[in-house]
Amino acid sequence: MKGKYSVRKADVADVKAIHGLLMQAALKGQLLPRALAYLYGHIRNFFVCEQEDGTIVGCCALAPVWEDLAEVCSLVVREDLRGEGLGRLLVEACMDDSGVLGVSKLFALTYREKFFNHLGFATVEKDVLPQKIWADCVHCPKYPDCDEFAVLFDMADRVTAAGSDKQ
Repeated sequence: MKGKYSVRKADVADVKAIHGLLMQAALKGQLLPRALAYLYGHIRNFFVCEQEDGTIVGCCALAPVWEDLAEVCSLVVREDLRGEGLGRLLVEACMDDSGVLGVSKLFALTYREKFFNHLGFATVEKDVLPQKIWADCVHCPKYPDCDEFAVLFDMADRVTAAGSDKQ
């Protein structure tokens, strides 16, 4: 990894930097845009990755969807730093946070299926996520012709993998 980076919970002062990252990715069709008002209202869901000098270079959110299900969403790493492991750090922060929330399954809708598969997420059919589809997807301009992949991670698999590492 180039330089030193840290991941932390986002705060209100990070909203404009997060918005900038998300809008750059949205303009390239990599994710859906998020309005500033949405980001302020959901800032507690976000993590940021920052350089030593405090520059925000990535973000990701963990958004609860149902009693046992949360979405890993709005994952962006600045283009010149992709491939450095920063996306992994952000997703792992969401995984850690899911334990705090008591959420047992994580999912993402993504164009980066292989990235998530590498982290242990399984590719699934979107119909296994009815709570997401009826809450959010029906309002998306891409619905019902979504071209993203659905990936799912059971946190029990992470606990099992961590336990096997100790042996």
